[in-house]
Amino acid sequence: MNLEQARFNMIEQQIRPWDVLDTEVLHLLSLVKREDFVPLAHKALAFVDMEIPLRGATEDAQRLGQCMLAPRVEARMLQDLAVRKHEKVLEVGTGSGYMTALLAHRAQRVISLEIEPELVTLARANLQKAGIRNAEVMRADGADGLPEQGPFDVIVLSGSVAEVPHALLAQLKVGGRLIAIVGELPMMRATLITRTSDAEYKTTQAWDTVAPRLLNFPEHSRFTF
Repeated sequence: MNLEQARFNMIEQQIRPWDVLDTEVLHLLSLVKREDFVPLAHKALAFVDMEIPLRGATEDAQRLGQCMLAPRVEARMLQDLAVRKHEKVLEVGTGSGYMTALLAHRAQRVISLEIEPELVTLARANLQKAGIRNAEVMRADGADGLPEQGPFDVIVLSGSVAEVPHALLAQLKVGGRLIAIVGELPMMRATLITRTSDAEYKTTQAWDTVAPRLLNFPEHSRFTF
């Protein structure tokens, strides 16, 4: 496989047509080697428009759908957040560390929370190999965030939730942004929430997608009356 041609095709045929036009984001996608964050068994899928299973994890983690998000979804989230060099970022759901690496290139500091111990080990190794020095991966349940390290300029949920817990929103600085994929199958919405004051938030939902669930976030009741 010609990796650079495959990377170029991913950017030009998948990502740019999905309204990702920020030149800094597009350049970053050519700079950070996605294939280095893909499990060995799935290297051939590194640039394919699909979610990639993280087979380095336990069987329970595989069953629960832990994966790398599709490239166009990661790129669109990164563009919507518009992370700046002075900002501190909290990521929930490290996975293999690819999104963590992208965020680290744009931010001052990234703290990423991952509940699955084998993925913590994998992501730390991947980030070290990539020369990322301003990102820290912690083994933790990210559903509660990390209030002792907050507030944050940016919070990223690298997976889907039924709703965004207020405990996470409370960890945003005024002017801070949180992005998550919110809703139920068959259609979810990318949701960008900006904290506009101590008590007020602005929500925009610009595009639709689907993603596997993050663990331990509350679900809506499925009872009907």
